Amino acid sequence: MTAVTEAPAQLRLRLDPDATRKTVLDGAWWPRTSDLAAELPALIEELGTARGEITHALLHGPDWDEPHPRRMTAGGRAVRMGWFTAQPTGLLTMITDFGRDRYDLFVVPADATEAAADQAMAAAADPADLRRSPELLEQLRKG
Repeated sequence: MTAVTEAPAQLRLRLDPDATRKTVLDGAWWPRTSDLAAELPALIEELGTARGEITHALLHGPDWDEPHPRRMTAGGRAVRMGWFTAQPTGLLTMITDFGRDRYDLFVVPADATEAAADQAMAAAADPADLRRSPELLEQLRKG
């Protein structure tokens, strides 16, 4: 019997190529599931240390499956997780080097259609688009 190995799925991430702290969002991420433990490590690996080592991730708890871990390991590093109901739905904030910089990413729901996700990701990565994650989610759900 031959073992079948599946190729890893490509990360669905779109970033503003000229990101500055003056933009509302730095881009968007479209995970395949709402299981953060399965999804987040690849995102942290992809973002690497471009803005410094990612030390914290802040999330809207109801957006993700339980359990909500307090720490996660990615790339051999521990990342502290913050679960907040006050964090806007659809927003993932990743803090680097204990506050030196951050990423604010719109999280496209895993069950979004490809067309809707593509449109929302383009908007989130557009520095001229000043909509926040709840507004992008509303547009995405309207189709």
